[in-house]
Amino acid sequence: MFEDQPPPAVFVGIDWASHDHAVCVLDQSGRQLAAFTIEHTADGIAALVRRLAKYTPDPGDAPIAIERPNGRLVDLLLEAGHPVIPVSPNAIKTWREGEVLSGAKSDAADARVIAEYLRLRLHRLAPVAPYSPQTKALRIAVRTRDDVVSLRVRVGNQLRALLDTCWPGAATVFADLSSPIALAFLLAYPTPNSAARVGVKRIEGFLARNGYSGKRPAQEVLARLRSAPPGTTDPIISETLRESVVALVGILQAVNTAEKSLRGDIARQMQVHPDGAIFTSLPRSGQINAAQMLAEWGDARQAYDSPDAVAALAGLSPVTNASGKHRAVHFRWACNKRFRVAMTTFADNSRHSSDWAADVYARARARGHDHPHAVRVLARAWTRVIYRCWQTRTPYDPTLHGAARIMQSAA
Repeated sequence: MFEDQPPPAVFVGIDWASHDHAVCVLDQSGRQLAAFTIEHTADGIAALVRRLAKYTPDPGDAPIAIERPNGRLVDLLLEAGHPVIPVSPNAIKTWREGEVLSGAKSDAADARVIAEYLRLRLHRLAPVAPYSPQTKALRIAVRTRDDVVSLRVRVGNQLRALLDTCWPGAATVFADLSSPIALAFLLAYPTPNSAARVGVKRIEGFLARNGYSGKRPAQEVLARLRSAPPGTTDPIISETLRESVVALVGILQAVNTAEKSLRGDIARQMQVHPDGAIFTSLPRSGQINAAQMLAEWGDARQAYDSPDAVAALAGLSPVTNASGKHRAVHFRWACNKRFRVAMTTFADNSRHSSDWAADVYARARARGHDHPHAVRVLARAWTRVIYRCWQTRTPYDPTLHGAARIMQSAA
């Protein structure tokens, strides 16, 4: 925060875009010193840094507000020494409605609104805390893997919908349609006609060749295939079905390969990350979920002044609206949604391994909270514990966790 500090020499607002960015520079009184556009290139960003140096030799005296908390533009501005303050697009939209009564909108005008917002509210805003290269690399790998998994779900749903329409039996043979064994089956038998003469011996051979480790015998696999509604046997439709199934299976196989590679990379990074042991020490966190939490939590100790700040960023604490006699508590929509998913996933898993976590969850349910709300309550409680471990750089130890120790003693 910038409280109790002298005001900066200039205030810079950037309206971010894909190819170029509008920039506005204001002085302490709000007078516009410059308004210009830079390209989203290395030369364009370097030109911005040089131009801002004309107003003050100290880049720390020229804070920059932008509606993005990350990206190469933010990274390069941080490397140049400028404080970068991410501002909420919703806050800027509301601010613009009060500042620009005509409703007129342009990139240059938006940059000015952002700069003015920064000038008047700097004391309430927090700059981006730069992450270490290790955390940046981990975040790239984690987010890429998460996106790959989301892609697998979407393509898997598309494949299932296709099979439900034309080849229902193939969708029921194996529980996970995106698994290697299910995809291999679809490549071998992409249409009902191709599986018309399949018997127990051929299924047994297929399962053996593909290293099937499931508990279903070949007879049950074949029974599942035959008990489903019959698929289409029209030759014209069958040919198109074959091409479509093979195409979607190819995508899923590539996605599975990519996810496996990224998972290995994440595990390797967690082994050498300075904070990796903190998050992997948490009960039932695992490598991937621990990496998801660390990637979004970050490693900049100055980024948060309390565990409440972490909980707010992760959307674990509610928003309270109070006016007169009216008071309402609402779900926090504006947050880092990846962070929320990571924390609530961990919290939900932890209650099956930690008596303390199970007790926090049970008491939340007893107060009338539904499952998602109770999990957020538990995640918020875990945030306080993790924050302490993170600040002291100490892996989690239930014997040092007072509340957990009491639960263990009572057991």
